[in-house]
Amino acid sequence: MATPTARYVSRCLASIKEHNAAINAMTHLAPASQLVASADEAGERWKQGRQRSALDGFPIAIKANICTTDLPTTCGSKMLERFTSPFDATVVSLLRKSGALIVGKTNMDEFGMGSANLHSVHGPTYNPLSAGSANDRSTAVVAGGSSGGSAAAVASGMCFAALGSDTGGSVRTPAAYTGVIGFKPSYGRLSRFGLVAYASSLDTIGILARDVDAVRTVYEILAQPDQNDPTSLAHSTSKPSHGRRFSSGNLTGLRVGVPQEYHVENLHPAVLAAWSAAAARLSELGATVVPISLPSTRHALPAYYVIAPAEASSNLAKYDGIRYGHRSSDPPEKGAPLYSATRTEAFGAEVVRRIMLGTFVLQASSYTSYYQQAQKLRRLVQRDFDRVFRLLNPLHPTPTLHDSVASGADEATRVDILLTPSATSPAPRAADLAAKTRAAPVAECLADVMTVPASLAGLPALALPFGEPAQGGLPVGVQLLGQFGDDETVLEVADLLIQRHTAAGANSF
Repeated sequence: MATPTARYVSRCLASIKEHNAAINAMTHLAPASQLVASADEAGERWKQGRQRSALDGFPIAIKANICTTDLPTTCGSKMLERFTSPFDATVVSLLRKSGALIVGKTNMDEFGMGSANLHSVHGPTYNPLSAGSANDRSTAVVAGGSSGGSAAAVASGMCFAALGSDTGGSVRTPAAYTGVIGFKPSYGRLSRFGLVAYASSLDTIGILARDVDAVRTVYEILAQPDQNDPTSLAHSTSKPSHGRRFSSGNLTGLRVGVPQEYHVENLHPAVLAAWSAAAARLSELGATVVPISLPSTRHALPAYYVIAPAEASSNLAKYDGIRYGHRSSDPPEKGAPLYSATRTEAFGAEVVRRIMLGTFVLQASSYTSYYQQAQKLRRLVQRDFDRVFRLLNPLHPTPTLHDSVASGADEATRVDILLTPSATSPAPRAADLAAKTRAAPVAECLADVMTVPASLAGLPALALPFGEPAQGGLPVGVQLLGQFGDDETVLEVADLLIQRHTAAGANSF
């Protein structure tokens, strides 16, 4: 007789068989017989009270840019489509140690460069809520990117939870579009060892699941310091400051800030309604909701799209056809080196575009005007957040005189958490967005406007579905942001918010 964990795994495998052809969420799968056998073994451990962790026997999907020894790590690119890592990423090792089952690898925008999962050597990932059919994609909407495969896998029941990576919103945007929970922890809280780098000062491994408890379960297993990752934080630096403050379900004493700069011109009416409804629900739960200002937010998106491509141009320089990845079999043109032919052949158009942009801003003639200015703007964005949070940032806990004067605020006006939209609109139609991107590549980048500020500051941020669905039944939602290292408060408030929202009868997707 199959154990409960084996039955759960069988349901996930059945969902993959039924839906993956239309959604294209999973690119590589572990052998089904191996998964069921491992789930049976985990079930026996649960019966005997010897389970390895709360994840023992549960299937987890892994984004294609996170290294695994038994499944290819393609990064959605022709450059690495046959690459299998000789080692597991630290987060994968921790999952295996906990008894979790790696069900497969998920589709993604090539090297994480995209907001819609339209740029992959494996083809686009479509939103399971409106994927159309393999023969008719006229109504299909995007799953979001770059972790669209992970989000779609969770939303369609292919796994218990999934890992993604979030550089400028690549976990939170897909979560918003597919109606699941997407959590980006504080930068450095989860080890990046074994995550193929896109922009090293921004890359963060994130977690997607259907409820906050599942996200927290995965997070608590993975949030371990790692000596293999120089950006990994010791527990003392990123230790949650509040713990379980609101176990009674009452948010009295919590101050929630609503940043006025997030009310952008193109904000969809359904998103605006969800944002207002979430603020009202937090107030009903006892929180004090106040307007706040983050004036440097308007600089976040252009600063990000200078910094991230600059780091990408450096990180991806190793893929030259000699040291790593694909090698062109065509004879190079006269005077052209092998690496030129290889990179032209193996990188997709979006990756080429960002590498070229990053290389340009790092040139001696451009560095001061672009890259250096973008880093200054990044610091302004970080200072804005530090000014409004009641909790001091543990990375620089003593505010400068400039920060204190410029804040114009005392302790009574500061907040514990921020509430913003998670995306400017519901998921757009894939064909419409592809056409816009061909005409103006910057169109896709604008989808990151709600998520990039938290990435620049390294803050914990969580996207969750909230409010009534938009026309066509597509989900909308909100985002919660906390001070650096205060991940637990973000998780706790999100859990209360979505529980009360579901209890009120709204569709939680």
